[in-house]
Parts: sequence; structure tokens; C-alpha cells
Amino acid sequence: MSWGDKVVAYPADAVRAYRDGGLWDTRTIAGQLHRVALAHPDRDAVVAFDGRVTFRELDERTDRLAAGLAGLGLEPGDPVLFQAGNRLATVLAWYGVLKAGLVPVCTLAAHRGHEIGEISRRVGAVAHLVETGGFDLVGFALEQGRDHPTLRHVLVLGDDPRGIAVDGLGRDVDAEAARKTVEEIQAGIDPDDVAVFQLSGGTTGVPKVIPRLHAEYWYNALAYAKSWGWSPETRVAHLIPIVHNAGIVCALHASHSVGASLILGTADLDVSLPLLAREAATHVLLGHGHFRAVGHPEFAAAAAALTQVVLSGSKVPPALFDDLERRGLWSGQLFGMGEGLFLTTRPGAPRLARATTVGTPLSELDEVRILEPGLDDEVPDGEVGELCCRSPYTLRGYFDAEEHNARAFTADGFYRTGDLAAVRVIDGERYVSIEGRIKDVINRGGEKINAEEVELLLLRHPLVTAAAVVAMPDPRLGERTCAFVAGGPLDLPEVQRHFAEQGVAKFKWPERVEVVAEIPRTLVGKLDKKRLQAEIAAKLAAEQGGTP
Repeated sequence: MSWGDKVVAYPADAVRAYRDGGLWDTRTIAGQLHRVALAHPDRDAVVAFDGRVTFRELDERTDRLAAGLAGLGLEPGDPVLFQAGNRLATVLAWYGVLKAGLVPVCTLAAHRGHEIGEISRRVGAVAHLVETGGFDLVGFALEQGRDHPTLRHVLVLGDDPRGIAVDGLGRDVDAEAARKTVEEIQAGIDPDDVAVFQLSGGTTGVPKVIPRLHAEYWYNALAYAKSWGWSPETRVAHLIPIVHNAGIVCALHASHSVGASLILGTADLDVSLPLLAREAATHVLLGHGHFRAVGHPEFAAAAAALTQVVLSGSKVPPALFDDLERRGLWSGQLFGMGEGLFLTTRPGAPRLARATTVGTPLSELDEVRILEPGLDDEVPDGEVGELCCRSPYTLRGYFDAEEHNARAFTADGFYRTGDLAAVRVIDGERYVSIEGRIKDVINRGGEKINAEEVELLLLRHPLVTAAAVVAMPDPRLGERTCAFVAGGPLDLPEVQRHFAEQGVAKFKWPERVEVVAEIPRTLVGKLDKKRLQAEIAAKLAAEQGGTP
């Protein structure tokens, strides 16, 4: 599909440099998987709760699935909404969709009509892939498809007669015929075409769409795997959502780029840690919500084969590093974003860098600048400014967002991340530390919640006359959402009922409501969120018997 000027292309001279330098390959992601499967046919590709496959089995089953998808009349370039969790069936669907030339759209299982309706119309989604169990996503997908200009198919991971069972697609197709179909489809796809649509975590309102291209997206994952020194013997455990950008880059594509195995768990430590122990995981990424995993009674067994523990999502408590070291475990940090840039404290980095920074960029062609917020002036090392970047795997523009792109990029193409950062020089090497956010975003266990979006939703309630949303500290997730509202009377259940009626993803719902006579403002008339954050932190500390 031709996206026209909705996708901002990389400059031609940059593409030549990336390809001449061996960074961007000429294969599509589907072609990369087939190449790896031929090289490592009998190694475990994925081990999950609902099954396991070797690379040969993964390649053959996804060939058949791709042929089945093509048989439905889906055409290369058609976007497919993904709402599925951490299971083998999701991985099979992911590669099957890519092999059919379709474009996965990485929505969250928690997204509801407020988000899905806007995203699906923006990209022109043709199919909606959902899983069964828990919330009725099949019914939700059918409802979303009504009066939708492009949505035609509901694809189901599991058994539900209301949709098309993904497991049955292409099952009866001959393996050679399926491979021929995939090769014909892939021959028509340029490696610099859009492969995947990821979603932004912290921009205003409904997430913005991030186009990821075959060549740069696979390179992003391969560079990540190399940053940790992975090999085919590596067994990569992953517990956070697989269809997140971190799940695709740091787990699925990264492990498979080097022929390594993916051990796919879930957020439930009670069942995931025994899986890590049973499958002898050697590497695990822990988001903020899993920082307490080291205190779990099953952690020692899960860590028996671990050689690397990577921590991501917020400032890492020094005590956590100390605890891991006492257990003889090496740990490092990761900072990454759906828009591209990744920083890691790779093996060889001194302990001080691993404990206090997020490291250095993945690629030798990554360019990082720390600028005065809103300006193009660099700040000296050690001073805090806005993290800006330009790289072989960082977007050059959000999808169909010309006005926003004018603000989100410098004149010479550096992406303004909205994150506050500083360069710290340690043993003569320049490392990046993350110091906060410019954007008004709440980081709830890795899920980014835009405060302004939640405030606007609150103001739709007839009893709310003013609203300010701030982060309140939480020992497990790092931050949760507290809503200060003027008006009322109303309580948390009423606010949550309102958000349910609006069709808002549950992770965005306020988790505490404070009714006030008026919202405090600064001397220049802006919402005084620093004061509100201090107030709720003090109140929580008092309620918990501590001190602010």
C-alpha cells in the first residue's frame, strides 16, 4: 500500500548510509524469520503456557497462516488491529500477519472504544484480531466494526463462533504451496515499506501512530540483541506485554534475530517464575511492576540460569541493585521508546553507570543531543535538558500528523522525546541519565497515561467543573493516577462508571479522587500540579503511617 505523505520518509542519503554500513538489510521481517529458521530449524523458537515451537515449526505454521489470511481476501498493506496477550498463538498470528504482507497495529488489550475507534479509522484498519477469555474482546470487535468504513474481519485467537478462528486458517494448505504464496507476497514488499504501526506512549490525547519499517525495525531488534551479547544459546524470558514495542524489539524480534529462544511468560509471577526455572532462562527484562520479583519465593529457582537481569521503567532503587548483586546476578538498565531510540548499560559498563544511568545508544550511528527544552541549543554535560535523537531506527515523523511533527522534531530531523536527561561522564565515557519528563505523563508500571487526556474526559462529567490529574507514588507500579476535581459531589466509583461509559482503557481510569473547592494555580495561572503531587504524596504517607 502507498501511504503517500502520511508517512515521513527517511532522507535518501541517510538510507544509503544505513544500507552501505550494513545496518539496514534488504529482507523484509518475514524474510528474516525464514532465514533464521533455515539456520536453526530444531532450536526452540518460543516456549509459552499454551505450547512451544521450534524455528522450523514456527516458520511452517506461519506460512500456512499467511496463506489462509490471503485466502480471506486480505491484501498486502492492509492494517490489522492486534488486541492479544502473551501466548504462543499471538506470536504465530504476528508472524503470519507479516508474512501475508499485512501491517499489525499494536493496540493494547486494555484499549476500548475511545482509543480503538480513533486509531482504527486513522490507519484504515481492515481486520481486528482479538483473543478470548476475560473481557469480551470478540463482542467488542464486532461492535467496533459496525458502521466502520474499512473493518471487515474479526479474527479470533481461541474458540468463538462469532469470529474467524485464526488457528484454522491455512491448516489444510500444503507446506510448499504456502511457502510459495508467502514468497510471492514478500517479493512485492520493499524493505523500506511500513511493517508495523506502533503507538506512542505519552503524546496528547489518543496515542499517535508510529510507522516502523521492515529494515529499520529488524535492525533495532538485532542491535538490541547484540548490545547484550546474545547468541543462539541465549534463552530470553519476557513477562511484560509482547505486543508492546518493548515486547517486539526486546523479546520477540531480538531473540529471533540471533536464533535465540523466547520464554514467554505473563505478568503473573506465581506462574511465570516457575516457567523461567523450568526452561532455564538466561536473560530477563523486568519492568517497574516486577521490581519486587526478587523477593518472590520462586525467584531463586527462576534465577538459577540467569546471567543478565535488565531493569526498565523508572529510576532503579539502589537496594535492588544491591540485592541482585548479593545473589550473584549481573544487572543493567534499559531506556527505550516506540519512536525508536534505545539506550542500554551493556556488559562491560562500570557498576556506577549501570546503577545510575540508562547507558549508551545501541547504534554507532545514533545521534543524541541534550537541548534546552523547546530550543535547539545544547546544554553542557552534567546539565539537564531535553533528550533529542536522530538514528537509523528512530522515526522521522508520526503517521498523518504534519502539524504535530512540526513541533516534535528539530529543523534538522532530531526527535524531541519530551524526556529530561543529562550526560554523565563516568570513567571517561558519556552515559545518559533520565531525569524526568517535560510532557505531563503518568507512568503506571510502564503504561504511559497522558494527564490532559484524562482531565478532558473528567470534564465530560456533568458534575465536574475543573480537574487536574497528577501522579501519586505507588510502591509496585511506580505511579498511579490521582484526580483532583472541583464540583461534585462525586466519588471514585462514580468517576470510574463515567470512564467505563466513555469506553476508556481501564489503565487510564483515575485510581483516587480528591474533591476540592477549587484547583490551585500558579502565579501565571497554570494548574499547580507540583503542589497537588506534594499534597497527595503527603496524604498517602500519613495514611500509611509514614512521613511525607
